[in-house]
Amino acid sequence: MSELSLKKRIGLEVARSIKESRKKRHVLRQLFWECTLRCNLKCRHCGSACLDHSKIKDMPAADFLKVVDIITSHVDPHQTMIIITGGEPLLRPDLEYVGKELYKRGYPWGMVSNGMLLSNQKLKSLLNSGLRSITISLDGNEEDHNYMRGNPQSWKRAFEAIKLIAKTPDLVYDVASCITPHSLAGLNDLKTKLFDVGVTDWRCFSAFPAGRAKDNPDLQLNGAQLRNLMEFIKQCRKEGHYVSFSCEGFLGRYESEVRDNFYSCEAGVSVASVMSDGSISACPGIRAVFSQGNIYEDDFWEVWQNKFQKFRVRDWAKIGKCNGCRFFRYCEGGGMHLHNADDSLMLCHLEKLNQ
Repeated sequence: MSELSLKKRIGLEVARSIKESRKKRHVLRQLFWECTLRCNLKCRHCGSACLDHSKIKDMPAADFLKVVDIITSHVDPHQTMIIITGGEPLLRPDLEYVGKELYKRGYPWGMVSNGMLLSNQKLKSLLNSGLRSITISLDGNEEDHNYMRGNPQSWKRAFEAIKLIAKTPDLVYDVASCITPHSLAGLNDLKTKLFDVGVTDWRCFSAFPAGRAKDNPDLQLNGAQLRNLMEFIKQCRKEGHYVSFSCEGFLGRYESEVRDNFYSCEAGVSVASVMSDGSISACPGIRAVFSQGNIYEDDFWEVWQNKFQKFRVRDWAKIGKCNGCRFFRYCEGGGMHLHNADDSLMLCHLEKLNQ
């Protein structure tokens, strides 16, 4: 891969300086709640290996709301987004109740869904409960998506959900797509389908080998395929379409060309989560070994203020392929969700792009 331009290096240095300041302040901006591990699909790439049943019971709404009440005196609720995820959040019968309670406390809230249960009536009910944002997953054209999701109706229902949210005024939304070798060739066709129904925000990411995806190595993009995805996103953006690559890792010469900002992992810096078993973590997809406490034993705010050092000081990640890498100062070992329990990095995007 060619050297980074001087302009890009200057931009990276400025972004790094700003992030170091954010680490010191670690203002909580996003709080995820893994409200259930139950799911009505069995996706090949699921990092949590969710099923229609779970040994871990759904967390009572009151337990999560206690956490919200703890942080309320320390944050500006209007500037702190609460995102409900799973599993599949729409399997919970009390989602509207939780939404109303968050709305009463002044918090904007959103959710991540596979769209299977999002009818027009359900969307109206959620909006009346204060829903501000939603992400719907769609992993390719019909055949590719259904292959990934293991349900012949999943694409049709997800696409109907996307059409619903795309025409809903004042709802912030995006479509999230896990791109694999199976779906890569159909991206132009999918692009047309999405933009023809009014989609304005499309986010792409790649599968990483954790959870159920670890048993499906055919989902991994090789170097050439990852470069093709980057070029596709660049072309979409040149055409004026808002398509972006997620915050998975440092992308070398593609930095600032496939995302609005330079790479940054905000896990434990501005993002935290409460997992279904009460664990206090950052992004929900991060290994349990990196959890910082548990709401049933620890004060959430004390944990947020005084722990998370492994997320904020990343020198420990200078091992293996990261040791001696000249871009470590910008990458810091990539996304925390890409690290194994022994701290090793399971996937390096820059290494793939250089293949």
